Amino acid sequence: MAIPRFYFLPFLTLLFASDAALAQASATLQGTVLDPHRAAVAGASVRLWHALSGFEQSAVTDSEGAFLFGNIPFQGYQLKVEQAGFEPVARRVELRSNRPVAVLIELRVRAARDSVQVSLAGRRELLDPEASGTKAQLSRPMIDKMPVAAGSRGLEAVLLSFPGFAANANGALHPRGAHNQMSYVIDGMPISDQFSGQFATSIDLNLVQTLELFTGDIPAEYGSKISAVANITTRSGFDRAGRSFGQLEAGGGGFDTLAQAVQAGGSSGALGWFASVHGSKSNRFLDSPSLDNLHNGGNAQRGFARFDWRRSASELFRLSVLGGRSSFQLANLRSQHAHGQRQRRRLEDAAVSLGYVKVLSPATTFDSTTSYRVTTARLAPSAGDIPVTAALARRLATLSSFNRFNWQRGNQEFRLGADWQHFPLREDFGFGLTAPEFNDPAGANFNANLLPFDLSRGGGWFRFHGRRAGRLATIFLQDRIRWRRFVFNLGARYDRYSLLVQGHELQPRVGLAYHAAATGTVLRASYNRNYQTPPNENLLLASSPQAAMLAPPEVRRALSGGHIPIRPQRQNVYEVGLQQDLAGSFSLDAVYYHKHSAHLQDNDNFLNTGIIFPTSLAASRVNGFETRIVMPEARRVSGSLSLTHYRAVVTPPFTGGLFLGSDALDALSDGPFVIDHDQTLGLNGNAIFRPAKRWWTSWQARYDSGLVANPSDPLEVAADPDYFDQLPYVDLLGNPPRVHPRTILDASVGYERYRGDQRSWEVVLQVSNLTNVTALYSFQSVFVGTRVVQPRAASLRLRFFW
Repeated sequence: MAIPRFYFLPFLTLLFASDAALAQASATLQGTVLDPHRAAVAGASVRLWHALSGFEQSAVTDSEGAFLFGNIPFQGYQLKVEQAGFEPVARRVELRSNRPVAVLIELRVRAARDSVQVSLAGRRELLDPEASGTKAQLSRPMIDKMPVAAGSRGLEAVLLSFPGFAANANGALHPRGAHNQMSYVIDGMPISDQFSGQFATSIDLNLVQTLELFTGDIPAEYGSKISAVANITTRSGFDRAGRSFGQLEAGGGGFDTLAQAVQAGGSSGALGWFASVHGSKSNRFLDSPSLDNLHNGGNAQRGFARFDWRRSASELFRLSVLGGRSSFQLANLRSQHAHGQRQRRRLEDAAVSLGYVKVLSPATTFDSTTSYRVTTARLAPSAGDIPVTAALARRLATLSSFNRFNWQRGNQEFRLGADWQHFPLREDFGFGLTAPEFNDPAGANFNANLLPFDLSRGGGWFRFHGRRAGRLATIFLQDRIRWRRFVFNLGARYDRYSLLVQGHELQPRVGLAYHAAATGTVLRASYNRNYQTPPNENLLLASSPQAAMLAPPEVRRALSGGHIPIRPQRQNVYEVGLQQDLAGSFSLDAVYYHKHSAHLQDNDNFLNTGIIFPTSLAASRVNGFETRIVMPEARRVSGSLSLTHYRAVVTPPFTGGLFLGSDALDALSDGPFVIDHDQTLGLNGNAIFRPAKRWWTSWQARYDSGLVANPSDPLEVAADPDYFDQLPYVDLLGNPPRVHPRTILDASVGYERYRGDQRSWEVVLQVSNLTNVTALYSFQSVFVGTRVVQPRAASLRLRFFW
């Protein structure tokens, strides 16, 4: 993709104005292995791992007995050192900050074989006594085996294996009753824009080393969209201890899906590099609004590169560059397809970030990241558009500078940060009505405000041009205090936001964890005050007087008179839970939470055009319960089982959006109602079985009780040629109406060929929706429209490794 050079000018200006620029959110472990005479032990095997996430790194000590592990997510780990003639040594190491941790391992001469067996005995540690909120982690070995089809939205499929999420169309997620309000942090660079397939090119799973997910007691360093935070550590050239590595991947499957990817990395001395290029195409690029897959092809390409430079033992620089683009058709209803609608959308994004870590003393570090990201979206009208034709050109840029100071003393870890973001927006939007029956002057729902833009009656186009720039300035502090069996996570964050409105908020975020070692239990409780800024996509139009003037009078009354700019969401979150070690073989997490929000943020889907407009509601409350059981690999089997239940009730009136019709909105404006994010029950089970070294199989089953549907008239639906055949898959007489429950089963089987201990190639057969269930994600929703779950599709993937 050709990236316009002006995208990088603000970044270059800031780069040369400062030494470096967000946090290097990974740890470093260095160590020395000695024999009983204090001499260096060369060639010793060193292994670092975390059983629950599947994270593992290995190294061999050099001639001075030294080893080094980097790019490690913050967590507690098991470390084991082995060398012929010596007894193995195993210990736990806590890696909770980017302050390098040094260990000294002294080996004892092996006395008898029995002593080896005793030293390796003991239970696997399945608890995280440091976490005071809901947090989970997955690493590359587990992600690799999940049944994700070639060219699919893989990252979203992985996130759905965790509790707390309801699945919606095109990879969109509802975390704990919110509308897709989550941030992705890639090597310290935050991305809080819409990130589903309809609005962005997804992250290639091949570049993910570890995925850390926060859904409760969000640390104070995270802001903006924080109903969930996915912290992604990418692969590094240092991951293979100086050896070059890579893989070549090709795959294909149903709906003419093709996917190709190339990754390579390596290191030389103080320099490490990793690069990835991925491309895919499909004739079912989006989830269709119809049981027929009409006009739904698309393709996407994405590239990523990361460069690490260890300038010295106390300094590290990291440069990351990523970009992508996609071009796809907007799937049609039958009536639109018959009329000749051929809309197509194009998305582009590019980002660059520079991270810097400086060790100031054995107890203190400074880290900083500057990043610049720009996204563009375009939609061109086609001759057959119905009932509306629309054109869109939107550009959003985000320039960020995040700086952290980290200090540790005894049982206390302190983190102080200052962040700054600048985000200029540019929006160009136009539409015109093309179906005479949509706003018939003789109809009961005629809206005189739309008549000037009714092309079928001689009207002209509605045009909007908007330009604004916003800012978000932040300071925060976090303090982790360990006292006996207690851990206190004390944090506070202050945000000052300015765009269409100005606001500020002080946000205490405090948590407590208690470790009852005798019973293998961790008890947790937390309170968070959150300040979530409005989504930037089409925000200028949604909050404009021009948009307010389009709505009919009764809708304007429901919207509190019309033009009210969308405000940031203020939220109180309470959570209590526990983590339990079950017989040393399973880890159980259970949590209950309550969220109460003012100015809840959502989106309005603009008449099946694929264009969304931000909205907010006066208030919301969400109550939920989650549990997750994880079994690390034992006897060649590993797996997890998650349960999610929540109830999301919102209170009108609405603010923002572009509601042109009044029927659906009137039905939702009488008082508090259950919003379409609500789902009574979600179950997700994963299992990986390796019957032999070369063979493995992976299964995933997901049950969803169904999201809330629009309160439509069943008789009108039965007479509608676009929707009549979807009536068996939705309960419109329920209170509230919902799409019917569904259970989707995905499966894969793989064969790996090895050269020594290294994989040389792998072939994987994957089948999604194995039982070919027909089901809906949503039905005629004011917020997301109608979308159908993809039917059964098989794919084949071939990988070569070096």
